Amino acid sequence: MLDQTDSAIHRDLIKGGCLSERKKLTLGTAGPRSVLVQGHNDQVLDAIGSDLEEKIRCIYIDPPYNNMENYEHYDDRDTHEVWLEKLSNHVRKLSRLLTRDGSLWISIDDRQVHYLKVELDRIFGRANFVSTIIWEHRKTRENRKVFSNNHEYILVYARNAAAFKKRRNPLPYNEEAKSRFKNPDGDHRGPWQSISLNVQAGHATKSQFHEIVAPNGRKHNPPSGRCWVYTSERVQQLTADNRIWFGKDGTGVPRLKRFLSEMNTGLTPHTLWSADEVGTTDSAKKEIKRLFPDEAVFDTPKPVELISRIINIAADPGDIILDSFLGSGTTAAAALQNGMRFVGIERGDHVVSLCHRRLMPLVAKHKAKVKFFELPAK
Repeated sequence: MLDQTDSAIHRDLIKGGCLSERKKLTLGTAGPRSVLVQGHNDQVLDAIGSDLEEKIRCIYIDPPYNNMENYEHYDDRDTHEVWLEKLSNHVRKLSRLLTRDGSLWISIDDRQVHYLKVELDRIFGRANFVSTIIWEHRKTRENRKVFSNNHEYILVYARNAAAFKKRRNPLPYNEEAKSRFKNPDGDHRGPWQSISLNVQAGHATKSQFHEIVAPNGRKHNPPSGRCWVYTSERVQQLTADNRIWFGKDGTGVPRLKRFLSEMNTGLTPHTLWSADEVGTTDSAKKEIKRLFPDEAVFDTPKPVELISRIINIAADPGDIILDSFLGSGTTAAAALQNGMRFVGIERGDHVVSLCHRRLMPLVAKHKAKVKFFELPAK
């Protein structure tokens, strides 16, 4: 829960500097402060970077994929070398803004993901690579190409991977996950799920190789090449506490019972994100068209469910999220909906006609304040 009494969240995120504030476009009168900036993202970062250095908990960007298309809102026809150099230089500027436990998430397709990863390894260091998320961005079959491309990638890097690991948030238990917990033995502690009691024996100690005797006298040894998770003494304690499951008839391989009531940490984020979980490009288009039937829809918008998952893993309420390729404003919308602040940067006029309009009802609903700046033309 965002603490509205925390004075830090009510301070302006940037001083403005050489930017011009358009006060007529300010949204809200009080509340946690966020910023919209219209201008070329590199130039904007040069102008405000010192204000934001080491203050951003999560950066998400959806840059051009260099696929030789001229879209409604931007031109994506640079050569590969120019595209990669531009993006690398931009990411270097972004990396300085991250908190020690902050992370950068970049959407990309299969044509450029490997080249981009090599560049990010150079910028952050290979040790600070966190993961590659596979997102099912399309559910329908694409019949015009050799293969139907139904997924994209999200590369995840941390300023300090160890610090990020300590602070990153788990996924909440959804109804599907909760449904896996049953209570076939009527345990008074409620529904539980059984997990394996044996692991690979590569780093095992002698105490992990022993015989487990079930209450009915049946003896169990770990499979070849594996060992028990716990020592014999610990297994006996767990068995006495009815935390070892030997199957309905008592003859099954011993497994450990994990109770739903004791699972306070949530689920470890996985790397395969389905369309049913976080939406698709098409669902994002439909949502924007519903909100703004008079606006030209972006060709490749990201669903708010996708961005919400990212920022909820990477940050907490009150933290600052930055998107320097704001596009249709999804990252800003997701930040407001999840009690976070944001810095959104976009050069096109749609930052007013689309992003600004999109945020109006959210600012009112979530009692926030958004200041609008622009980078004056030179």
